[in-house]
Amino acid sequence: MKTAIDYSLVDAGAGRRLDSFAGVVLDRPAVGATEPPLEPEVWPRATARFERDVGWRWFARQPEPWTMTIEGLRFELRTTESGQVGLFPEQAAMWRWLAGRVRPGMHVLNLFGYTGGTTLAAAAGGASVVHVDASRTAVGWARRNAGLSGLADLPIRWIVEDASAFVRREGRRGHRYEGVVLDPPSFGRSAGGRSWRLEDDLEPLLDSVVAVLAPEPAFVLLTAHTPGFDAGRLGQMLERHLGRTCEAGDLTVNAESGAELELGTFARWPAT
Repeated sequence: MKTAIDYSLVDAGAGRRLDSFAGVVLDRPAVGATEPPLEPEVWPRATARFERDVGWRWFARQPEPWTMTIEGLRFELRTTESGQVGLFPEQAAMWRWLAGRVRPGMHVLNLFGYTGGTTLAAAAGGASVVHVDASRTAVGWARRNAGLSGLADLPIRWIVEDASAFVRREGRRGHRYEGVVLDPPSFGRSAGGRSWRLEDDLEPLLDSVVAVLAPEPAFVLLTAHTPGFDAGRLGQMLERHLGRTCEAGDLTVNAESGAELELGTFARWPAT
């Protein structure tokens, strides 16, 4: 895949991050930014600033929505009430990892698929992908990203449903996947009112994931952004369910300033 074109982390520190998304520079909270900023002079470049108690404040004309390219994929971006923009750049490293494992004709299941980055990365590699998210808005957003990336005609099934319920049903139907990806939130609620709490619900979900793996699977990738779920814990959990040696580590982004920002953890099999 191509390297990132439109995205950079400019700096991070003092509990905040400064990202440039195709020239739109956003100043947002970041729990992992515990050190002082390395380049305080660049922060006035921000196009907008997000505060959890007041929302977004724009310092220039609001360019919403706008688009950007990363890893050869094109995304529609827009600010949300949670402070997100529809893209998690730290996942780009996981897409590169998937690129070495996806094969044409492979069946891949992407749970909590959000706006489709992982789905599109797998589909671009020739996989037939089932994309599942409980949010109809997120699935519609992902489909627009498929169109922007020139991938709308590839074999992708777009499913609006609770991830746990969908996987259990797939298991009963006897459907199997060579690859499974899941990026569950800390907390959530499906359109049907079913709640999700990572601390309580991840283990049962992994049981269901194991049940839908093909006899000779190619990969399983689990990422998390929840305090308390460090790489060691996530890796041990995946190993316990798969019965295989897994690799685990941190999801990080390196800033132009030299700062490093930790944004979550991953566990994956096979180990690199």
